[in-house]
Amino acid sequence: MLLLLNILWVRTQQWRHGYELMKETGLQSGTLYPLLMRMHEQGLVEAEWREPERPGRPARHAYRLSAAGVALAREVAVQAGGFVGEVART
Repeated sequence: MLLLLNILWVRTQQWRHGYELMKETGLQSGTLYPLLMRMHEQGLVEAEWREPERPGRPARHAYRLSAAGVALAREVAVQAGGFVGEVART
């Protein structure tokens, strides 16, 4: 979960598709999607259907940290001395 939290933290306001998150984290879909669902149920991640950017493509779920997720990411970053490659934001 910490790796996913870090990836979502880097671009807090940007919506990210599951496939993009799989490429960045190296997690398989059978690990990533249940984790995203659990984080959504806990209020850490927002999820929404996004219309396709190109005609003929299916709609996809997109994810980003919620306010609670940002707060948790900030707390973890402070306790850990910052995420790898990222200075804890205030």
